[in-house]
Formats: sequence, structure tokens, C-alpha cells
Amino acid sequence: MKNRIKVFRAMNDLTQEALAEGIGVTRQTILAIEKGKYDPSLKLAFRISRFFMVPLEEIFLCEWTRPGE
Repeated sequence: MKNRIKVFRAMNDLTQEALAEGIGVTRQTILAIEKGKYDPSLKLAFRISRFFMVPLEEIFLCEWTRPGE
């Protein structure tokens, strides 16, 4: 799943550490999500969207494919 966390951090002048502290995870978790190496749980995704006060869909971009494609 692609995301725009780095963009939203830049818009708000936040470090990975500051965001991590604000949502209760480690900086390594933020790094892994930003790099696409870890997909956050739905609960964590909602915490991130609430932190930035934007809809979930503005941060997380889902690429849908049909079965068998």
C-alpha cells in the first residue's frame, strides 16, 4: 500500500520521531510504513489520519487489482 506520510510530515514540518511520538509508535515503525515495508493496522492508519486531521484516503493509497490479474 502506498502512502503520503512523508508528504504530510513535510507539510507540517515534523520529523519521523515527532510523528511517532504523537501517535504512540517508534520512529522505526514510521520509517517502515513510509518505505512501504510495513502496512499499518487499520487502527494505526486511523490514528495517523486523525493526527493530521485528514481523511484516511488522503494519506493511504490502495492499488486494487482483480483476482487473476
